Parts: sequence; C-alpha cells; structure tokens
Amino acid sequence: MSDIERIHSTERMSRIVKHQGVVYLCGQTAGDEAWDIREQTERCLAKVRDLLDEAGSSVDRILSVTIYIHDMKDFAAMNEVWDAWFAELPKPARACVEARMARPPILVEMSVVAAATP
Repeated sequence: MSDIERIHSTERMSRIVKHQGVVYLCGQTAGDEAWDIREQTERCLAKVRDLLDEAGSSVDRILSVTIYIHDMKDFAAMNEVWDAWFAELPKPARACVEARMARPPILVEMSVVAAATP
C-alpha cells in the first residue's frame, strides 16, 4: 500500500498529490483565457482554495507558491490581487517568474505546496 495519495489523476498528471502531511497542487490557471490578469489571478487563487479544501488542507496552511506570469508588466496588478487575498492570512514562501505559457492567453499560473490539516 502506497503512502502517496493521488487525486484527480489523468494519463499526464494528478491535480492533487498528498504525501507525509504535505499537499502538492498541479499548476492552476484561471480557466477562462479572456479575463485580464486581475481576474485570472483571482480565479487561480479560488481554484487553489477549493483544491486545498478537497485535499484536507486550507489556504492558511500554504507553505509555498510558485507563480508563473506571462509578462512582468502585469506583476503589479497580479500583486494587488495577491496582497488583498493574503491580507489576513499567513504569508507563504513565494517565487514569481516570467514564463512562456502553454497557450499565450494564459497570463498567470500557480503551483502550490501546503501542509495537510493534522
């Protein structure tokens, strides 16, 4: 019996992986590429919240986030949404890099690691 739990697995990836009290989420994108950076950021964070809830964790247990942003010109706008969302939450470790996305209309993607709820 494996001590690794994989949730919502496909032939390519799992949306959630749990191992030894840690929850790993695959990269989250907004889902609607017509939205601007603010809306895409908000939708990514909402998806992160929902997946963490499903995995038995929560946003206040996020350990680290890697943010991939299509163009650094959107960095300030993305941070406005981020700062509002995390205003009352513990701040995770974070990295943000400019990256070429799988599809050009994707403006932001987030990969999250969180502690599972004990």
